[in-house]
Amino acid sequence: MAVISTVDFITPPVDDPVWFGRIAAANALSDVYAMGGKPLVALNLVMFPSKKLDMGILKGILTGGFEKVLEAGAALAGGHSVDDLEPKYGLAVTGSVHPDKVLTNANAKPGDALVLTKPLGTGVLFNACRSKKLPFRELEKILPKIAMLNRTAMETAFAFDVHSCTDITGFGIMGHTFEMAKGSKVRIDLSYERLIFHPNALDMYRKGETTGSNTANRAIVEGFWEKKRQLSSDEEELLFDPQTSGGLLLSLPAARAEELVRKLRLAGVEDAGVVGDVHAGEKAAVVVR
Repeated sequence: MAVISTVDFITPPVDDPVWFGRIAAANALSDVYAMGGKPLVALNLVMFPSKKLDMGILKGILTGGFEKVLEAGAALAGGHSVDDLEPKYGLAVTGSVHPDKVLTNANAKPGDALVLTKPLGTGVLFNACRSKKLPFRELEKILPKIAMLNRTAMETAFAFDVHSCTDITGFGIMGHTFEMAKGSKVRIDLSYERLIFHPNALDMYRKGETTGSNTANRAIVEGFWEKKRQLSSDEEELLFDPQTSGGLLLSLPAARAEELVRKLRLAGVEDAGVVGDVHAGEKAAVVVR
């Protein structure tokens, strides 16, 4: 059995401490699921301004994180804490996977289809909530989807011949898709109209909101992506929006992709859908159609 170890933590995407803990933990656990693994043990990583914030806030963060570790079927075995200027929280997660079943982001094959399991747009929504452009009640509606573990998606995908997988996090859908294209030495076509975005995400870009990562995410794929359809500048920004606790991007034979989507939706992964396909190409690239 192969061992997977990951470390991931975030600054608060939301002010509610319990939801912050849930989202941060789901985000950290996702790295194990993206490799086809099962989380076994987690350690808390906490940075907290104990002289500025009430310790009840920390209790809420840890409670939310513990809920997700339990949901993942893993054990919480302690952790580390540091007094810091702003709260940060996450997990160091150790998991296991059969050596012959390790998934990477570098094995997509021509003829594959791509299945995405969660909507996009969390980056701009979190920022818009902080800047008061988006009422928290609107963000609150989608928090259960954001905090949803990628466990069910991966367990459902086990029954299929998945060639490659990555979770969509800080580099956005374009950055992580390009990583898969580059690692697999293929061209990936993304269908923009098939991508699902959280409610209000496009509207927030139209209202002038953005994130600190969009420009950097765009730079990652500069010269390696092509736009084959007309998009407004705001629609285009959604391609580079950084995700927190995003979904899985799964590459598998196209003939099985719709069946996987159907089973994912039956299992409760209701936003799963086919969003692209894989082609042989002279250079690694992403084409948006």
